[in-house]
Amino acid sequence: MFQKIIFTFLSLLALYSCKRVDDKPITKIEPSEELKVEIIKEEIIEDPKNDLKLTDENIIEFLYEFEKNNKENKVRIYTDFGQIEILLYNNTPYHRSNFIFLAKKKYFEGTQFYRVINNFVIQAGNSDNISVSNKRKNIGKYLLPNDFNKGHFHKRGAISMPSSSLDNPYKMASPFEFFIVQKKDGANHLDGNYTVFGEVIKGMDTVDRIASIPTDEIDWPINNVYINKVEIID
Repeated sequence: MFQKIIFTFLSLLALYSCKRVDDKPITKIEPSEELKVEIIKEEIIEDPKNDLKLTDENIIEFLYEFEKNNKENKVRIYTDFGQIEILLYNNTPYHRSNFIFLAKKKYFEGTQFYRVINNFVIQAGNSDNISVSNKRKNIGKYLLPNDFNKGHFHKRGAISMPSSSLDNPYKMASPFEFFIVQKKDGANHLDGNYTVFGEVIKGMDTVDRIASIPTDEIDWPINNVYINKVEIID
């Protein structure tokens, strides 16, 4: 609880110091390394199965090779509110491969729906837990190029990827987060700014339940909503 209070205070400071565009997905800003150490001291456990740290320089080559042997495009997200099944589009190969890679690394387990706006979007893939930050460190630091022109739109149920909160003129995507459009008539004002790379094929009732829960002043649910598991089903 104390950790979340510290994280929320820092997030509010960051939001006051940065320009925020209403009704657009944002990437949660994490506390500094010094404050993380003060909040909790937790040993970073290196993943022996992934010695390669992903970067902006090697991510495209890595996902190109990963995609050759990892063709899955359907996943199931488990939450306490129900399940959400997602179809990932094959014509957005880097975004699809990135999501499958992170699912196989079990990155999403323990992350949260950390930004929830009823009649707009629910956004997931981050957390105020230091263990999620450690997972990211083990995987690497990188962005994905946008992929706007594949004929997909921000309709209800669309799965899209927010842009990095950093100075980002090319609208590079933040690879660890994703959002689901919950608005009944879609959110077409987001088209051309964020890459739609999949859609909900079952479980929009779960999306609606999550979207309806109470949130605080920065759209974080009052009671945390965790992703318990992401299962690859096909």
